[in-house]
Parts: sequence; C-alpha cells; structure tokens
Amino acid sequence: MIERITEIYVVLEDRPSQLGELCTHLAENEINIEAIGVFHETAKLYVKNLNKALKLLAKENYMTELRDVLFVELENKPGALAEVTSKLGDEGINIEYCYATLHPSGDKTALILDVSKIDEAERILKG
Repeated sequence: MIERITEIYVVLEDRPSQLGELCTHLAENEINIEAIGVFHETAKLYVKNLNKALKLLAKENYMTELRDVLFVELENKPGALAEVTSKLGDEGINIEYCYATLHPSGDKTALILDVSKIDEAERILKG
C-alpha cells in the first residue's frame, strides 16, 4: 500500500522535556500520534485529526509546517527497504528523510518518506 499523507513538521527547542511536553499536549487533547520521527530540533508527526492538532499546536505557540509525504507499507523481510529506496534513487528522486515502525503483527513495516518529487515517487512506487 502506498498513500500520500500530510505530516506536521514541528520545530522544537533544544532543551530537556520539549518532546515530552509536545506529546503531553497532544495526549491531553485526545490526539493520537500514529507515527513520529524526531530529529535535531524537529518532530515529524502523523496524526488522524490534523486540524485539531494544528489548532492546539498554534495555541501552544509551536512553529509548524505541513508536508505531504508518502506512507509505504512494506513486507518485513530483508531487502524490502532497499528495493523501495533504490527504485526511487535510480529515478533521480532524493529521499530527504524517512522513518519507519514495525507493525505489531510483525509481518509489515510502515515507512514514511519525504521525497524531492512526491508525484513522481508515488507513480513509481505504485507501478
């Protein structure tokens, strides 16, 4: 499965408990984080209730930006990630960042990709 989703890019301060505060604000407002990637002073969040999350984050004075990214479901087996990333690279599509998690069943991996040419990447991966 390949799907275009919108993630929230959140700027974080470089200080202890910043991520805990962000997650607590979301939890207290019943906003579930479906996927998260945390990198130097930023968090990338995928939530189901995007508008509610954006309103809350604005109220709490977080700097945010919306980004279209690809959600790719892969089989949990050696080479699955290599196949997807190589396919994109061979077509000249740069992967800006990615993060993934294992499905609780253990047989699938959920991969989030931010790529340089999202329309082309989506077409290539859908075959």
